[in-house]
Amino acid sequence: MQFNPLADTGILLPEICLGTMTFGEQNTQDEAFAQLDYALERGLYFWDTAEMYPVPPKPETQGATEVMIGNWLKARGGRDKLFLASKIAGPAQGGSHIRDGQTRYNATDIRTALDGNLKRLQTDYIDLYQLHWPQRPTNFFGKLGYGNTEAHAQQHVTDLEETLTALQQEIQNGRIRYIGLSNETPWGTMKFLHLAEKLGLSKFVSVQNPYNLLNRTYEIGMSEIAKYEGVGLLAYSPLAFGYLTGKFRHGARPTNARVTLYSRFSRYSNPESEWATEQYAQLAEQHGLSLTQLALAFIKQQFFVTSTIIGATSLEQLKENIDAFEVNLSDDILQGIEAIHRQQPNPAP
Repeated sequence: MQFNPLADTGILLPEICLGTMTFGEQNTQDEAFAQLDYALERGLYFWDTAEMYPVPPKPETQGATEVMIGNWLKARGGRDKLFLASKIAGPAQGGSHIRDGQTRYNATDIRTALDGNLKRLQTDYIDLYQLHWPQRPTNFFGKLGYGNTEAHAQQHVTDLEETLTALQQEIQNGRIRYIGLSNETPWGTMKFLHLAEKLGLSKFVSVQNPYNLLNRTYEIGMSEIAKYEGVGLLAYSPLAFGYLTGKFRHGARPTNARVTLYSRFSRYSNPESEWATEQYAQLAEQHGLSLTQLALAFIKQQFFVTSTIIGATSLEQLKENIDAFEVNLSDDILQGIEAIHRQQPNPAP
């Protein structure tokens, strides 16, 4: 296990973070406990959750993931040995059942959301508190481009300064240690960093965005911010909803796979993605690797990645994913990846 610095906080995080968004939907509490126990045994003390989880978001299950983690903390203890990350859900995308889909990143909504996070997690602080997605309309969650949409003309966005001030108050209250962004753009990241420096407020220390062989858009703009501002990536969806494990090759649909169960997970199923996935799978086979090993090893070798968030619905999957980080890709394999990428760059942004 390698460890990477979290910005300039002095904290080292494991290169792997345990993602938990299946807890309460595809995983029972007993299964969640087994994963949490195993992750900790393997040195994964960095766990990520959100008030919106589990996914897909539904009123009847909202918050169940945090509840299960909280129950684990109550049963096992050892809160001081963990680095726990959670999120406040933004407006609309999380569903109208969370603050009527009208969340604003202001002091009132941040305080209300954090009250709920802490109660469910049965803790009095969160190590890394993240804005799950921008409050303003922009091209996150697979939206291509940034055109002249009606949403842009109807923006009701909390001033970024107000958001920073509200988060700073929670840091001063001891309920948050550090703050992070998620699904953010280069403009939003730099604007927040500039304002924090100008106002003498705490800076965001991480950005949790999608990053995988089928979606390398983070490299455009955001990787440069990581280099010069020190704000690293927490890479989510590293296996592209399981497509980059190879289990959906040739049209296969395993019974309990997320893509099989939920039609909303179609981001990586377009023909361009399927072509690229097949090329990466064949490249992995040529070098005696599984596609999972190729996909995860590629991410860990990027300088701008602080940690890769892996999720699993079984202990077997979790073990395979963790073991994949023992692989280091040769220059020859990396050149092969780039050759495929040039032919079909970012088919699933």
